[in-house]
Amino acid sequence: MDDPQPDDAPAPVDFDALPAPLRARLAELAADALGDMRSRDVPAVLRPVVRFAPAKRAKLGQGPLLNALRDSPVFRAAVLDWCRTNRAAALSLEDGDPVVVGAAAVLLGSPVAGHYVELVGFRAEQSKLRAERDSALAKVDRLTAELERARSELAEARELAARAESNEEADRLRKRLREQGMRLREAKDAAEEARRELEQAESAREAAVAEVAAERDRERDRARREHERAERSIADAQVARESAREARQGDEVRLALLLETLEGAVGGLRRELGASGSGPRPADVVQRVREQAGTAGELADAPALDRLLTLPAVHLIVDGYNVTKTGYPELPLADQRDRLAHQLAALSARTGAEVTVVFDGADVLAVPTAGPRGVRVLFSEAGVQADDVIRDLVAAEPKGRQLVVATSDRAVVTSVQRRGAYAVPSAVLVERLHRV
Repeated sequence: MDDPQPDDAPAPVDFDALPAPLRARLAELAADALGDMRSRDVPAVLRPVVRFAPAKRAKLGQGPLLNALRDSPVFRAAVLDWCRTNRAAALSLEDGDPVVVGAAAVLLGSPVAGHYVELVGFRAEQSKLRAERDSALAKVDRLTAELERARSELAEARELAARAESNEEADRLRKRLREQGMRLREAKDAAEEARRELEQAESAREAAVAEVAAERDRERDRARREHERAERSIADAQVARESAREARQGDEVRLALLLETLEGAVGGLRRELGASGSGPRPADVVQRVREQAGTAGELADAPALDRLLTLPAVHLIVDGYNVTKTGYPELPLADQRDRLAHQLAALSARTGAEVTVVFDGADVLAVPTAGPRGVRVLFSEAGVQADDVIRDLVAAEPKGRQLVVATSDRAVVTSVQRRGAYAVPSAVLVERLHRV
């Protein structure tokens, strides 16, 4: 049973809004993992990226790599497995570098991922503000130097004017003096503007620092509350599991006593009735039903299938894709498998038949751990066809067991009929499933 999620759980990380250092780090890890993946495990959007040189994948394919991490849980899990095997330090949340820890938190889906994203973004913004401040200071220094040169030239012009003896020289010097005065005023105005820009940049930086610090404190408080809730939920779940285990043990003891009582009663009834167990066996009954329903070598029709499914201990073996591509080929393969399995589960519940469905496993990336209740779902191993698995299932059954194989593959029909099984066309089974 999953632990309940807190009401104020943090929202997923927005990959499109990640700071540049985090985007580069995640792209580097994904690119390194991509080089060791099998071609069939690589998402279609990343197949062009695989052809890049390994040193250029992270830079040239950053966008597709991040999109695959965001949109493909399978690819993201593959990157995590690769990191655990080859670069375990890349997933450490104890590293001192916020970029390394932030990338690990984003990959692991940690609750602190949002905090580190903001921290890295804050540091990047702070670096940008420092660069702007340094640029403004350099501009002030340059303007101050120009101001000093202007003052020096003005003093020189005044000294020349004082030594000038002719009116022409005096006019020239006065004109130059006026020009220097205008340049001096322009330099003063530019210096004042640079100082104002510097003050505004400093104010903006201080406001951003205060806002990020406040948000970081709020995230820490929220993470602490979530941790406390999780600990309480774990404790409650442990208590519930212990209670369930004790109740189950008590039920098992009572059931064992009941079974012993029933076994004693059945034994006494056998002795009372003189039943020796030498009567007809299921194999004998199956043989007779075969003679009534039809002979091996013939394909059963819909009425014959209904009669076969009423036999005791009947085993229905289904050629999965052969049936789904007859009944609903327009669906994706995964939806075909799911629909067929649930229809067969309803059929098994109604008839009591044992049902096994076999699919080719070559193109299945993740094999389901369990199928619907009452249906055994099998996938052939790599390099093995589902037809061979069906033949092995028929061969493994004891002689006399009633077997029905649903397929339209003539080769499979011939081989299973040779072993005494009935063959039902896929179309007949599809029509029967529609009536469930």
